[in-house]
Amino acid sequence: MKLRTILMAGIAGGLSATMFFATGIIAGSVPPGSDGKAGIADPARWPMVKAPKLADAATEAKITALLSRMSVEEKVGQMIQADLPSIKPSDLRDYPLGSVLAGGDSAPFNAPDRSGIGPWVDTARALRAVALEQRTGHEPIPLIFGIDAVHGNSNVVGATLFPHNIGLGAANDPDLIRRIGAATALETAASGIDWAFAPTLAVPQDDRWGRTYEGYSEDPDLVRRYAGAMVEGLQGAYSPAGSDSAVQKGRVAASAKHFLGDGGTTNGIDQGDTAVGEEYLIRIHAAGYPPALQAGAMTVMVSFSSWRGVKMHGNGTLLNGVLKDRWGFDGFVISDWNGHAQVPGCKEDDCVASVMAGIDMLMAPYDWKALFKNMVAQVKAGTIPMARLDDAVRRILRVKFRLGLFDAARPLEGRGELLGSADHRALAREAAAKSLVLLKNQGNILPLKANARVLVAGSGANDIGRQSGGWSLSWQGTGNKNSDFPNAQSIYAGLKETLSAQGGEAILSVDGSAGDKVDAAIVVFGEMPYAEGQGDIPTLEYQPGDKSDLALLKNLRARGIPVVAVFLSGRPLWVNPEINASDAFVAAWLPGSEGGAIADVLIGDRTGKPRRDFKGRLSFSWPANAAQAVLNKGQAGYAPLFPLGYGLDYAGTSKAAAVLAQPLPEQSGVSPASANTDTWFARGRNPAPWKFTLRQGAVQVPVGNDGSTVAVGEALSLRPVDAGGLQGAGRALTWTGKGDAALTVTGGPVLDLDRLSLGNALLLDYRVDQAPAGPVRIAIGQGAALDLTPTLAASPVGQWRSVKLRLSCFKQAGAQLKAVETPFTLASGAPAGLSIATVRIVSDVSDAICPAAIMRP
Repeated sequence: MKLRTILMAGIAGGLSATMFFATGIIAGSVPPGSDGKAGIADPARWPMVKAPKLADAATEAKITALLSRMSVEEKVGQMIQADLPSIKPSDLRDYPLGSVLAGGDSAPFNAPDRSGIGPWVDTARALRAVALEQRTGHEPIPLIFGIDAVHGNSNVVGATLFPHNIGLGAANDPDLIRRIGAATALETAASGIDWAFAPTLAVPQDDRWGRTYEGYSEDPDLVRRYAGAMVEGLQGAYSPAGSDSAVQKGRVAASAKHFLGDGGTTNGIDQGDTAVGEEYLIRIHAAGYPPALQAGAMTVMVSFSSWRGVKMHGNGTLLNGVLKDRWGFDGFVISDWNGHAQVPGCKEDDCVASVMAGIDMLMAPYDWKALFKNMVAQVKAGTIPMARLDDAVRRILRVKFRLGLFDAARPLEGRGELLGSADHRALAREAAAKSLVLLKNQGNILPLKANARVLVAGSGANDIGRQSGGWSLSWQGTGNKNSDFPNAQSIYAGLKETLSAQGGEAILSVDGSAGDKVDAAIVVFGEMPYAEGQGDIPTLEYQPGDKSDLALLKNLRARGIPVVAVFLSGRPLWVNPEINASDAFVAAWLPGSEGGAIADVLIGDRTGKPRRDFKGRLSFSWPANAAQAVLNKGQAGYAPLFPLGYGLDYAGTSKAAAVLAQPLPEQSGVSPASANTDTWFARGRNPAPWKFTLRQGAVQVPVGNDGSTVAVGEALSLRPVDAGGLQGAGRALTWTGKGDAALTVTGGPVLDLDRLSLGNALLLDYRVDQAPAGPVRIAIGQGAALDLTPTLAASPVGQWRSVKLRLSCFKQAGAQLKAVETPFTLASGAPAGLSIATVRIVSDVSDAICPAAIMRP
C-alpha cells in the first residue's frame, strides 16, 4: 500500500493537524515560492524514476515474519539512532535501538577521539553483542553503525583520506570516484562500521556556503555522472539478490544526501532556505538523486535546509510524494543531526510531524531516551499509526538484510592492514594529482627541475590536517598533528622525497626566512579547516583585513625568488593579489592525506620535462571579484575570472583563455565592512571597519592604526609594542587601578555569533607585562563576562602566550550573541599590564578553555 494512501486514510480517520501538516498539505504561514506555493511539491512534475528493489520476495517474507514477532518498543527502537557518547551497550537492553552513529567529534568506547581501528571494532562488537543477545521478550536484530566517511573513513586514525569532493569534481573522472568509493567502503567495513553518510549530492550555487567543498560541482551534469558511481563504489554493483552489497564483501550502505536543495540556500547560509521554484529545484538540486537511487542507494539523508519556507524534515510532498512514491525508493530515510527538532511544533525528543512526513529513522544524538518513550506512547495512542510504524521498520530491516547484518560472519572486520594500504594510498595520490588545477604558469616556470633547490614555505606546507580540511579525525578538522596521520604524507614531505631522490633539495621554512640561494619557492597556504555552518563566510575575499600570505609571496618575489603558489581551499576564492604575486598558481583544493601528489605534478625530471601533467579542470567558476558568490555557468551576467572547465596544462592542449596577459585587478568589489567579520586585531592593526576604543564610563577615546600612544583619563593607556618579530605588531595596555576602564572593538557590522558558538573560539595572543592585582574581564557583546584573571596569573611575565575561549562559554555565561555590536571587551579596575597581538575568531577549539563567569561592575 502506498504511504500516501496510508496517510490519506489516516487523515480521513481523524489525524491531528500536526500530522496533516507533515504530509505537506498545510504549509503554514511562509513566503510563497515563484508559483505561489510554499514548499509543496507536485510529484507529477518530477521525472519518473524506477528505483530498483532492495529485497526479493523471500526477504520480504522474512521481514513480515520478523515484524509479527516484534513488540511496539522494538519497532520504535529501530527508528531511533543515538550518538556514541550518549549510549553504552547495556542501554540496549532497555532501549532496543536500531542504530548508532559516531559524530564528527565522537570517540569509540573507552578510547580517545583519535583512535585507530582496534577501539572502533571493539565498540561495534560491544554494541552488536547486546543487540543480538538471546533473552526472553527480545527479538535479536543487529544495529546499523553509521559514520561520516565523507572523504575516506575519516574518523579513524590510519585510514586513507581522499581529496574532498570539490577536488574530485575537478578530476572529472567517474571511474576514479567508483574506485574511491570501494576503497572507502573496505576501510569502513574493516573498522566495524556498516554505513557511510555519503555521497553528498549537493549542487552548491553560492560559494560562501561552508559546505561548498562537499559538493562535486556547481554543474548538475557532473554531479549526476558522479552520483551513481560513488554509490556503486560504496555498495557494489546493484543486483536483485544483493550478493555484492554485504559488509562481508567489504561494502557499506551509502546515504545520498542531503535531500533536497542544501546547496541553494539564500546567501549560502547553512541550514537556510532554498527559495527557488520547483522546476529549478528539479533541474539543479535533484540532479544526483535519480542516478544514486538507480544504483541502489540504500538510504537517503534529509537536509537541514528549507524549501520555500518549509523545513525539509517536515516536507511530506517531497519525502513521501516524490522520493518514495514517484521514484519508488524502498530503502529508508534518515534525518540529520536533530534536524527533526527544527520542524515547527517539534522538539528533539518529540516530532510526530517528521515521522509522518516520511522520515524512517530519527538521528537523536542526545535525547534518544525521551524520544523513544514519547514515540512508544504515540504509537500506543494511535497518534503514529501502526501502518506508518511498520512501513518505517520494514524499510530499515530491508537494508539490514541486504547489507548482510543478520549474518554473524565478519571476515574483514579488524583487519588493520586494510587501512591506509599501499593500494589505497596510491589511489588517493592519483586522485589528488588529478584534482590539481593550474591557473597560472608565467614563463613556464612549472614544472621545476628534479635537481632544483626549492624553498618550501607557507603555513600549510607541512600540515597534513590543513591539507585534509574539515571532517578529518574531528568534525571541524582542527586540533590535529601530523602524528595523528600515520599513513599520510605532508606536501613538504612529498616534495622532499621527490627532490632528494633526484639530487635536488627541499628546504622547509614556513615563514620564508631561509637563505636566498634557491631556484624557486613553493608556498603552500589557504583556508584553515572548517565544516558545515562554521565555514560560512560573508564574501569570497581571502584573508580580508590580514593579508599575511600575500605579504609572504611579495617578500619572496622581492628577493628575486620565483614563486609557485599552492592554494588550499574548500571553494574558489578571490585571490587576485595572490595570483599577481606568484609566477605560478595552483588550486589544490583539499587534497587529503597524500601530499606527495603535489610533487608528482609540480616536479619534473632533471631536464625539466613533466613527469605528470595537470589534468584538473575547474568544477566551480572562479570569481573575478569577492562579491561574485553566486557565479554559475548559464546564469545571467556570468563573468568569471576563470570559467567552469578552465585549467592549464603542460602539453598545451587545454582550451583555457589567456586571461593573465596583464596583472589582475586588485579591487575586491566588496566593502571592508562586509568582508571581515572574524579578525579584529592582527599584525599591528585593526582591519577595516573595526577599531579599538578605550572607554571609562561615558568617555571614549578612539585608537588609530598609526601606532600612537593614547589613554583614557588616568585609568588605562595603550602604546605599540613589537610582537612575533614584527615592529609595532602588538599593543601594550596598562591599567593603573584609578578607575575601571576597558579596551573594546567596535565600528563593524552587527554580528550574529550565536550560529558560531558551537564550534568556534575567541583567540587572544597576549603577554603579561605586570601581574594583575585584581579581576581582568573579557566579554563578547552584552551580558556577563568571563574571568581571565586565573589564566593571566598562571602566565610567566614577559612571555607571549595564546589562549582560546570557547564562544559557547560566553553564551552560557549569559552573553547575548545574536546581535553583537561590540565583539571584544577587555576590562579591569585593578593595576595590570597586558600586551595583545591577535584578537580573532578561530574554528580550532581542541585546546580552548572555559573560564568562570564574572559579572560586569
